[in-house]
Amino acid sequence: MPRTTPRSARARFATALVAAAALALPAFAAKSKHEKPAPAKEEGAFAAKTFAGLKFRSIGPALTSGRIADLAVDPSDSKRWIVAAASGGVWSTTNAGTTWTPLFDGQGSYSIGAVTIDPNNPHVLWVGTGENNSQRSVSFGDGVYLSLDAGKSWKNVGLGASEHIGRILVDPRDSDVVYVAAQGPLWSAGGDRGLYKTTDRGANWQRVLHVDDDTGISEVVLDPRDPDVLYAVAYQRRRHVWTLIDGGPGSGLYKSTDAGATWRKLTSGLPDVDLGRIGLAISPVDPDVLYAVVEAEPGEGGFFRSADRGESWEKRGKYVSGSPQYYQELFADPFELDRVYSMDTFLQVTDDAGASWRALGERNKHVDNHVIWIDPEDRDHYLVGCDGGLYESFDRGATWRYFENLPITQFYRVALDRGWPVYNVYGGTQDNFSLGGPSRTLRLQGPANEDWFVAQGGDGFWAAVDPDDPNIVYAEYQHGGLTRFDRKSGENVDIQPQAGAGEAPLRWNWDAPLVLSPHASTRLYFAANRLFRSDDRGDTWRAVSPDLTRQIDRNRLEVFGKVQRPEAPARGASTSFYGNIVALAESPRVEGLLYVGTDDGLIQVSENGGADWRRLESFPVVPAGTYVARLTASSHVDGRVYATFDNHKMADYRPYVLVSEDRGRTWRSIAGDLPDRGTVYALVEDPVRADLLFVGTEFGVYATVDRGGKWLRLSGGLPTVQVRDLAIQERESDLVLATFGRGFYVLDDYSALRAVTPELLEADGHLFDIGKAWLYVEGSRIGGRDAGFLGETFWTGENRPFGALFTYYLREGWESSKDQRRKSELETIEAGKQIEFPAFSTLRAEEREEDGYVVAVVTDAQGNVVLRLRAPDKPGIGRVVWDLRYPTVDPRGDAEPTLPWETKPRGPFVAPGTYGVALERVRGGEATPLGERRTFEVEALGTATLPAADRAAVLEFQQRTARLQRAVLGAEHLLAETSDRLGKVRDAIRVTPSLDAAYDARARALEVRLEELGIELSGDRFLSRRSEPTAPSVSDRVESVVASSWYATSEPTTTQRDAYAIAGEQFDRLLASLRALVTEDLPSLERDLERAGAPWTPGRVPEWKPEP
Repeated sequence: MPRTTPRSARARFATALVAAAALALPAFAAKSKHEKPAPAKEEGAFAAKTFAGLKFRSIGPALTSGRIADLAVDPSDSKRWIVAAASGGVWSTTNAGTTWTPLFDGQGSYSIGAVTIDPNNPHVLWVGTGENNSQRSVSFGDGVYLSLDAGKSWKNVGLGASEHIGRILVDPRDSDVVYVAAQGPLWSAGGDRGLYKTTDRGANWQRVLHVDDDTGISEVVLDPRDPDVLYAVAYQRRRHVWTLIDGGPGSGLYKSTDAGATWRKLTSGLPDVDLGRIGLAISPVDPDVLYAVVEAEPGEGGFFRSADRGESWEKRGKYVSGSPQYYQELFADPFELDRVYSMDTFLQVTDDAGASWRALGERNKHVDNHVIWIDPEDRDHYLVGCDGGLYESFDRGATWRYFENLPITQFYRVALDRGWPVYNVYGGTQDNFSLGGPSRTLRLQGPANEDWFVAQGGDGFWAAVDPDDPNIVYAEYQHGGLTRFDRKSGENVDIQPQAGAGEAPLRWNWDAPLVLSPHASTRLYFAANRLFRSDDRGDTWRAVSPDLTRQIDRNRLEVFGKVQRPEAPARGASTSFYGNIVALAESPRVEGLLYVGTDDGLIQVSENGGADWRRLESFPVVPAGTYVARLTASSHVDGRVYATFDNHKMADYRPYVLVSEDRGRTWRSIAGDLPDRGTVYALVEDPVRADLLFVGTEFGVYATVDRGGKWLRLSGGLPTVQVRDLAIQERESDLVLATFGRGFYVLDDYSALRAVTPELLEADGHLFDIGKAWLYVEGSRIGGRDAGFLGETFWTGENRPFGALFTYYLREGWESSKDQRRKSELETIEAGKQIEFPAFSTLRAEEREEDGYVVAVVTDAQGNVVLRLRAPDKPGIGRVVWDLRYPTVDPRGDAEPTLPWETKPRGPFVAPGTYGVALERVRGGEATPLGERRTFEVEALGTATLPAADRAAVLEFQQRTARLQRAVLGAEHLLAETSDRLGKVRDAIRVTPSLDAAYDARARALEVRLEELGIELSGDRFLSRRSEPTAPSVSDRVESVVASSWYATSEPTTTQRDAYAIAGEQFDRLLASLRALVTEDLPSLERDLERAGAPWTPGRVPEWKPEP
């Protein structure tokens, strides 16, 4: 994989810039002098593993899912599907989509082009990374992966420089023989490009078909009758920021009859011009018949059929998919000859080999289709992967089922509001609208699909929310479409600026930048090639700049080493107009200090609201003309501004992060030790600590606490994925990520990072400041926890845990004596020395050693201990959550509930107020303090309509209830144990000759007394089993109070108070009777059994005297 921009490509681009714009560019435009060091080896505490305890949570959504590139169905189990998400990894279901499991989260790539199940062994999976399309937002991969255990583990088996893989075929006769169609890099020549073959399951690869360094292989099919007969599609294409050329002389069809040893180009009947992308399929009904949909120069393409194994072709019609670089894949029906499906905006089908076409049917289904599976056992059953996710039909496309539990949405941007008590997250997606939804819920379940809403249709991009009125949302769609969405009414008003009469047309980027001014909530800035300003929420606009770009004619820029003809396949299609503004910021400290970045590598600065502009075109280490990805004006220093640059469309994947302290006059790189392979798309600055920055990159999110001196990957809870944008919710100190393929992620309260210093990391332990904890009752609108009765398909995002979040740091974690010994022994063996076998006393001590642990000791304002909460005892940053309740008095402890409407046993809520927490490390029964004690506030959220007037009085009642509940639950367990004890006593009486019937009668009398006490304590099961009314038991009354009062923040009702009083009085008498039976009557009988020499029974201590 190229790690730098090819010199020739950059040189040609720089030359074209000079010719087109008469610019004198610096020398590094042709060859970057940016010699970036390899990422520094992580040493000491400032390492990713230290911060792994800061875990992101996924909030989805799955409302619209995301682009599917490929899918495979297990031929031996039609309920097992493997789905390749274009930029969301690999997913598996074993129950026909009821549930999904991600299989690829920790691998080196997230973009997938092909997935194949070995037809001879369904546990063997092949994955080709790098999406197999040439779309503007396509991502790249790092080769071929193989799993031998159905996706539990993976091995990269090579072709790392292929970047995009179109198809993988396994020889049905020999699973060691595999063919890979490698398209090769999209943005440069070379790489692993062509058709590759392995005969040893990926240990070695041979390139068996190579056309040239600009042409790869996008598809390969084999004849099912003779797998040595192969057909391959050669595909020449190149994309840059300014254009797409989707074809050339390298594209074409090839055939081999000797398993790839030799090849012939197939031309008879095909267009004799430059070809573009070709879709190819072989008929399973008659493998002599092949179909090809051919992109070519204008007017030359169409649909072709061969009836003689590709030797000659007949043009059946002019049909070509709507955008071949994005669709153009064919699937032949396994039942009907000449019925062929073509992936297109609207999925097309022909029943006459392409003479005529019709839409298969997209009713209530997303368009933009990429793959179809036709059930070989049921011709009416389809699976289709498209931009909107995965769909299933059982009636040939008349109706569709959508899988709303596959969270692979591709977000370009993220924006946050100030909603209270829950803020909302907004973002624009790839072809799945601009969406909005909650960052969390106040329910037991996290955000569900129905919590999300569409703010604007189409492809979505930037969004902004009025800070004074969260009902006013600005949402964007492609090429500068801009609307003002009213959440209250659902109305959308188009507010896109327009060119004036006689003015040149505006050049909008696909992803045009939008900024809401930090100085006026009604002021918007929006940019095409000129910058526009509105002071009335978009009702009126005025231009505040001239054209701020280089104004280059992209038609004069070289592709494939030369200026392309107007007839070149798809020239400029599916590409933004070149020469527009793509980054925009206004200083939050200085009104009217504006920064603009362009797609052709300029930064323009205005210090007076756009009246004048200062042009910047040279930046240290950044190749000239590089796309300006993000501009971030500092909220701490007037003249400080950050810039990130994105040069990946010149095959340069290095991170470019710069800072200026003088309003852009001079710059320096702060990319530091960011990985070489990882374009930086976005940067945000912490509003409290100026040196704390976050960047979103091609492969995750990174943070620095020293403004780029050292970068740290934050990977807790986050899969390998592109982080396209970031935002900080200042009130909550949350970091929110827009990922391109896995939806939104939230890192709750990252404020601990503000306190990180080298000195802190040298301490034994540290407890970070604690935010306010909100007290409320988690509801459930579905009638239970988890998915209630809605089945496993019901999808929700992860919720923020309820309660107080404690974040702490440990320099060292617990390590047992046994672990220490084994580590020492391993070091001795590795040093080539002999170990010494430990003494058995040492081994016994190891067996008896109890694990050490860390405990958070929570106290109230008076210093009383509320509870001791055990926390993970691992090195690094850890987190534990207190649920704002007193400990449970239930003897079952922390037992998991078994029924969907049950919850874990819990104590009553604490009262609002000030609480403290201290961290202790416990080793061998001794507690050692770690760090300083912290205080925090518990505050009622105020969501109750009838809140308690006196929370302290409510708590006092609940604590009295808890004391009664503790005794009642204990009595119930004691009663059960005593019943079992009596049963064993009667068994012993029956086998002891000296004990007559009178003893058994005594035991039976005790059983009857115990049964009567049980009726009063726990209810009359004799009557209830017969559906007869029963009187409330003591337990019934107590649990009715607990189930209601402890799960509400309102006043206890009179009925609840009466229930407590009645139960207390009744239980007092009952407990005295139970105590007498257990402590007096039963022991008396047991003593008689001991004297009679009866077998031992539970509760007795056997007697014995030594005999001579």
